[in-house]
Amino acid sequence: MPTYKTVSTYANEPFTDFNLEVNQKSLQAAISKVKSELGREYPLHIGAEKVVTEAKITSINPGNVDEIIGYVSKADQVLAEKAMNVALETFELWKKVPARERAEYLLKAAALMRERKHEFSALMILESGKNYVEADVDTAEAIDFIEFYAREMIRLSEINETQPLVRIPGENNRISYIPLGVGVVIPPWNFPLAICVGMTTAAVVSGNTVLLKPASTTPVIAHKFIALMEEVGLPAGVINFIPGSGAEVGDYLTTHPKTRFISFTGSKEVGLRINRLAADTAPGQIWIKRVVAEMGGKDGIVVDETADLDAAAAAIVASAFGFQGQKCSAGSRAIIVESVYEEVVAKVVALTGKLQSGLPELNFAAGPVIDKASYERILDYIEIGKQEGTLLAGGSKAEGNGYYLQPTVFGDVSGKARLMQEEIFGPVLAIAKAKDWQEAIAMYNDTEFGLTGSYFSADEQRIAEALDTVRCGNLYINRKCTGALVGVHPFGGFNMSGTDSKAGGYDYLLLFTQAKLTSRKV
Repeated sequence: MPTYKTVSTYANEPFTDFNLEVNQKSLQAAISKVKSELGREYPLHIGAEKVVTEAKITSINPGNVDEIIGYVSKADQVLAEKAMNVALETFELWKKVPARERAEYLLKAAALMRERKHEFSALMILESGKNYVEADVDTAEAIDFIEFYAREMIRLSEINETQPLVRIPGENNRISYIPLGVGVVIPPWNFPLAICVGMTTAAVVSGNTVLLKPASTTPVIAHKFIALMEEVGLPAGVINFIPGSGAEVGDYLTTHPKTRFISFTGSKEVGLRINRLAADTAPGQIWIKRVVAEMGGKDGIVVDETADLDAAAAAIVASAFGFQGQKCSAGSRAIIVESVYEEVVAKVVALTGKLQSGLPELNFAAGPVIDKASYERILDYIEIGKQEGTLLAGGSKAEGNGYYLQPTVFGDVSGKARLMQEEIFGPVLAIAKAKDWQEAIAMYNDTEFGLTGSYFSADEQRIAEALDTVRCGNLYINRKCTGALVGVHPFGGFNMSGTDSKAGGYDYLLLFTQAKLTSRKV
């Protein structure tokens, strides 16, 4: 078993430098290893039982649709109920395990994942269509979540000593953070390891048991995480792996009277549905269900005339087209002050033109989108864009035996256009013109979302105003609006972007616990 230190200071996992040939070859070897294992079958995990079902989820490579990643058993409501009963029974034991001991399991898992970093990244490259850097960052973030939440649980368990309550004569008062119960964890496909791991380990280390329903397009990488937790000795039944239909299994568990919380990352529409279903009180339910939701965004970068225009253009392109724009933090809008509009647009178009499409396993800058439904939806938005703005780059399908689209840029788009208001989740950038920096900020704020944003300026007074008035959960100054680091940039947004849950922050574990005050007369 790899070594780890529970008392070491938390630090972010370093990213791999793929400019070094040795690192390229190491990842390529891992890709070859994963390819030799394609097409396997993966069971459900319900307690200690491995359940193989006739119904399967077929996971395919979006960059090469003839390649099957694996066949994953599919749960139904009967199996979901069985998993719920196992999770309820296990919770009665797991909640009594000391916080430090729960954290030890996580720290062992982080150390083991670190040793096998390229294996996890290689599987994501094939199953989700990420290039080398995007996959490596995803794996690093997963390690970060595990490490950060382990230490944070230890801190919370000792909070009475570090942050004592106000003392009064004759009483001994203590506040402790106790687990909620059984939770349903529904992660997204776009960060199929990092967010899946973060949502699950946060709940588990807090003393809860979990029913994990991974995204149907990326269930194999989720299973690899489950296998890792089993390997480090996490007791059976703490995490139950139950892939299945959202309409069947997801809705069933969301409305279940014994479900204590639902942790969700995904679209606004699904998040609102979960929130609505969870709000109803089922017969036998004795609590208000807690919903922790991150629901996407329509993020943007504002550039004024004082900004470093080269840096701004590079940030716009990186934010818009990293992982084909399939990030809730993706900068799908750029709002540029008119005096520098043409110059910035020219730089953006030039940089976009350098992005080449191709197989993720060959590390092309632009890979596929996740599946056929996304592919067709994005193509529809591109046609809408041709009516709403001026096509400046891309605008059509790209070659390849997968779901490839050209990185696409539209200029002269109205702030009220659908391209500026609706989340597309694909490689489509809309650029709008503002008369001045104040109007640019107002245009940024004119959205129902509020996740990430970026403001480029050299004027400190304007920056101060932006810091105060730009409405989003994560605002960045003079840098791209993607790339939040665990512990550095706690992540979560306003309005229709979710519950502002701040994943990777010091408040996050509190969402999976309840505070209990005990007072004893002395």
